[in-house]
Amino acid sequence: MGNADNLEIIGSNSHAEGWVFFLSLLGIIPLAERLGWATEQLAFYTGPTVGGLLNATFGNATELIISMYAMKHGMLRVVQQSLLGSILSNMLLVLGCAFLCGGIVHPNKEQVFNKSNAVMSSGLLLMAVMGLLFPAVLHFTHTELHYGKSELALSRFSSCIMLIAYGAYLYFQLTSQKNSYSPITEVGYGDGIYTLNRANLSFFFSLSVLVETLLHEASLDDGSSDDEESPAISKCESIIWLSILTLIISVLSEYLVNTIEGASLALNIPLAFISVILLPIVGNAAEHASAIMFAVKDKLDISLGVAIGSSTQISMFGIPFCVVVAWIIGRPLDLNFQLFETATLFMTVLVVAFMLQEGTSNYFKGLMLLFCYLIVGASFYVHLDPESIQDKP
Repeated sequence: MGNADNLEIIGSNSHAEGWVFFLSLLGIIPLAERLGWATEQLAFYTGPTVGGLLNATFGNATELIISMYAMKHGMLRVVQQSLLGSILSNMLLVLGCAFLCGGIVHPNKEQVFNKSNAVMSSGLLLMAVMGLLFPAVLHFTHTELHYGKSELALSRFSSCIMLIAYGAYLYFQLTSQKNSYSPITEVGYGDGIYTLNRANLSFFFSLSVLVETLLHEASLDDGSSDDEESPAISKCESIIWLSILTLIISVLSEYLVNTIEGASLALNIPLAFISVILLPIVGNAAEHASAIMFAVKDKLDISLGVAIGSSTQISMFGIPFCVVVAWIIGRPLDLNFQLFETATLFMTVLVVAFMLQEGTSNYFKGLMLLFCYLIVGASFYVHLDPESIQDKP
């Protein structure tokens, strides 16, 4: 009788957590739309380059908060899978929807974007795949020099190298090749402020760049704009709303992480599917809404910066940063995301790289990216982690 009572209590708790998860999921959706709107308002004052930077910065802050919260509670697989899912969601779902909606709204013209920056981002993403691939291969081929230690040591070393490479990439952007990375739809901005490569700065670094840019913009006299629209709120109000909305989304994201296991039981959905597909869709809701909004307005450079920039940020900064933080707090988080997940990322990067090599987009490219995401989602719906690597409660 006691066992039956315990099962009933567990079932009711799981049912309650399922509702909390579902309601938190719904609550973030309108907040994400407003976050995109506030970012667009601020883009009137900062230009599209910094506008894209803002989208990725505030969106990726949510992912990092979710990861830190999960890591603190020892949910290392949730950290790995949610970060991986964030990359997949940005590259396939967000970019695919942007291409599709932009192509439908502008059927008689071929939308274009800065190809050189897309190629550079693709190279960084392939480097991230290399960083994740070698620890997984080392583990599954049983060729570690010190079993159980070499894989973790390699992951920590590779994470440090990836962070250094990303820092060098930022320096390269801001010094050596400024003019090469300015949006192709912009002309006449010779002071270098708009040549910051949208959305590809790390979270902490980008905040300082943003402040400096806003101060510089305030001192400019030109006040001219290519858009006929005018902002609905002031620059300071836009920044305040961005901060408030991001904070609320982060709080709701904590509820999502806290109830993820109960929701998996209540909804009868694999934990891997929730971590890789559902959680990143919520975490990337801001980027999703903003990328579509800008693509519809034929500002594809910002949409690309948001989607690919966020993926680059997470892969080259977010993931290695989490590994280093876990190292500091004594958690054995490594870059071995398992062969299934690593293979999924590798194929995704290849597909997107081929889509971007021409520097043009249309609705059919968006449709293909969405179909690829459906295949990825179906794959994780039937995927189950081995018990040996599942998070222990």
